[in-house]
Amino acid sequence: MLSVFLIVIAAIFFTGIIIRTKSLASGRKGPGILQPILDVIRLFRKGVVFSETTSFVFQIAPTIYFSSVVMAMLVVPFGQSRGVLSFNGDFIFFAYVLALGKFFSIIAAMDTGSSFEGMGASREALYSMFAEPAFFILMGSLALLSGHTSFQEIFAALHIGSQISYALAALATFVLLMIAMIESSRMPVDDPKTHLELTMIHEVMILDNSGFDLGLILTAGYLKFAVYGALIVNLFIGVIPYEYAIPSFFAIQFMMAVSIGLIESFMARFRMSHNPQFIVALTSVSLLIFFGVLLILQKFM
Repeated sequence: MLSVFLIVIAAIFFTGIIIRTKSLASGRKGPGILQPILDVIRLFRKGVVFSETTSFVFQIAPTIYFSSVVMAMLVVPFGQSRGVLSFNGDFIFFAYVLALGKFFSIIAAMDTGSSFEGMGASREALYSMFAEPAFFILMGSLALLSGHTSFQEIFAALHIGSQISYALAALATFVLLMIAMIESSRMPVDDPKTHLELTMIHEVMILDNSGFDLGLILTAGYLKFAVYGALIVNLFIGVIPYEYAIPSFFAIQFMMAVSIGLIESFMARFRMSHNPQFIVALTSVSLLIFFGVLLILQKFM
């Protein structure tokens, strides 16, 4: 339960830190760190408008999407403490419960009958499909290295000590950070600031959502960032005492948010035709981690 509490706290500030970093990098004062949460609270107070062309699928999709992120959050451990849900192979459950929420958000966009939203849904499905092998190769490699198949046991058994293990942790951090950017449709794959339908991905999918439903979608996005940040934190904290692990959690989450803000400030978005190449390249990085694990275990023939 501790991990859920920490993830919620991190999610409150995460997106605000990203926006603040981008504002400072561009020489602007920018909004306060809590402005994204205040915007969500304002949306929760508003009613919802449904198009006459949509069905019940569009109405239930935001709730399912939000619930899928919450379920994934319950699986994530924190140091010595297990997640609320912890079992062998729980990282598979983590990936596919998020995929379930993504599926409903995709079919909800298609349910509107809008060609623009259908185009964004097609891109979202394609990029998620390309990112999936990178995640499973990464987690499979860590499972092979640790000899366990649950998040808590994998992270608890990781011992960062040799040069190879430091390199593996750095590569794993890069892969998880990029997967978080892809799953949240951020730079360099997508630009959350754009309002041009031809180049939008996630933003164009939620054009018909409003009020409370839009608040749920935005909140799920904030939580998803913090969830991936928690996975990165677990790569490094192991089973150290809580008095060191909790400050490390917030420090790493803060550095991750600042890094995302800097990436979005100084890196241009890729051309649409280059996005699949970039995402597939993440699988190559995961394969490097796999080969590094084989070196550590001395299983190369």
